[in-house]
Amino acid sequence: MKTKVYLMSAMIVAMGGGPALPQETGAIPIYNQAYQENYVADQLADILTDASNAYVLLDPFSDTETVDWAGAVTALKASGNQVGAYISVGTGEDWRTDFAALQPHLVTTPWDQWAGEYFINSTTNGALDIMKARIDRIAAWGFDWVEFDNMDWVYDDDYRSTYGFGATIADGETYFNALCDYVHQQGMRCMAKNMTEGAENFDGVLYESYSDDLGWWDQAGGVAFAAAGKLVIINHYDEGNCAAVYDSYRAIYGGNLSFICEDSRLRRYLHFGN
Repeated sequence: MKTKVYLMSAMIVAMGGGPALPQETGAIPIYNQAYQENYVADQLADILTDASNAYVLLDPFSDTETVDWAGAVTALKASGNQVGAYISVGTGEDWRTDFAALQPHLVTTPWDQWAGEYFINSTTNGALDIMKARIDRIAAWGFDWVEFDNMDWVYDDDYRSTYGFGATIADGETYFNALCDYVHQQGMRCMAKNMTEGAENFDGVLYESYSDDLGWWDQAGGVAFAAAGKLVIINHYDEGNCAAVYDSYRAIYGGNLSFICEDSRLRRYLHFGN
C-alpha cells in the first residue's frame, strides 16, 4: 500500500514552495502498546509509570477480560496524557470478539502479510455499524482519540486484484469520513494512518516508517497537517540511529513532529519529545 515519495525529494519540496512549517517545538512523547514491527510494544504497566504529557496508543480490544480500560485511561489522563484507541477499519481480524458479525462483509482469502486478517469487501452493508459499535465502547472507556489502521486498503489495486474486494476509493473515503464524523460526535478526535488524502477532517496522522524505506508516503499531506497545528507522528521501525532519523524528519515537518522509534540495539521503542 506504499506510494513511493522519497525523503530527499520531499525535503526539497518542504523547504521550497509548500506550506510554511511551524517553528515552535511542540513535539510530545509517543507511547504505543497497540503494535510494533520487530521487537516488543510498550507495556501498559510501564506506560502508566513513565508516560506524562504524551500521546498514548492502546489496543482496548486486545485483552478486555484482564484490563480495566476505563481505569487505565483515567490514570493516564491524570498524568496529562492524550489516550488513543487502535482499531483496524480496513480489515477484520479473526481474534476480535465481533469478527463473526463482521465476517459477511469481508473477503474470504486472508491477507498474506498478517495471519487471520481479511480486507473489508464492502463498506455499504453493515461494516460501518460494527465499527460504530466499537467507537461507542471506546467513548465509554473515556479515550480521547481513535486511530484508523488500514484505512488505505482501497487505494491498492494489486490487493484489489489479489483479494477481490469490491470497495472503491470513493467508497473507502465515504466510509472512513463517516466513521471520523461519528468519532467527533462522541467528543473524540480521529488519527489517520499512513495517509491524509481524503481525510482532511481528521485531527492528526501517524506514519509507519522503515529504515530501508524512509518517507515512502505522500509527504505533502503530512506537511500540511503539521502546518495546520495537527498532531503528526512518525513511528519508525528497526533503526540503529534513531536520533539521526528524527532529525531528518524534523527537517521536513518542523519542530512539532512527534516521533517514536524502534531501536534495533535496545530492541524496544525509544520515546522522543519534551
